[in-house]
Amino acid sequence: MHLGLIESGNSCKIKALHAKDKLLQKLLDMGFVVGAQIEVIREAPLYDPLELRIHNYLVSLRKSEAELIEVEPWK
Repeated sequence: MHLGLIESGNSCKIKALHAKDKLLQKLLDMGFVVGAQIEVIREAPLYDPLELRIHNYLVSLRKSEAELIEVEPWK
């Protein structure tokens, strides 16, 4: 399952990153590391971008970038 499939109000945990090169570095710099908890706050009216809470701060991420982040539901 990838991050783009998580609905607003739900949380998940990062399992793997499938991005490469500069995009991978950008995600790592923003705190998208394996094991980090992410809460999907809301989606824009046309479902892109997503507003996320990670490491207690808010960040917006394009849906195409979210699809490169493999997650599992937070229990």
